[in-house]
Amino acid sequence: MKPLVFLRIASVLTLIHSVLHTIGGVFSKPDPGVAAATVEIMKSNQFVVFGLTRSYFAFFRGLGLAVTIVLTAEAIVFWQLGTLAKTDAVRLRPIMATFLVAYLVFAVNSYEYFFFGPVIAEILIAACLGMAIITAKAAEPAPASQLAASRI
Repeated sequence: MKPLVFLRIASVLTLIHSVLHTIGGVFSKPDPGVAAATVEIMKSNQFVVFGLTRSYFAFFRGLGLAVTIVLTAEAIVFWQLGTLAKTDAVRLRPIMATFLVAYLVFAVNSYEYFFFGPVIAEILIAACLGMAIITAKAAEPAPASQLAASRI
């Protein structure tokens, strides 16, 4: 398969990851009991930060939405990289490698602090990026007849 396919798969997986993170992580309702009580405590303990009143829940929600924004932007970037990979994928290897390392670290972070759902998604995205790197080839030189025609 070509890098385009792997980058498009990574793009779709990242967008799904973003949507599920938003639904399940940012806007889900806590279970009754300790979880709900914890959320209420986070909401009720407000403090001033740089002249604005905020709560721990506001930070929790805001950082969750920040992750949604970043994941969505990455999905768009992966799609755009797929388009660029059609002509000269090998030049995109450093960019893809940066995201590959980031997603592997992201998976470790998710394993340490969250649960297996995001870990699996991040490993699949990293695998797609790795395969895009492996299958990336340099641009084919233009045939001599095409070069001659462009000089005329």
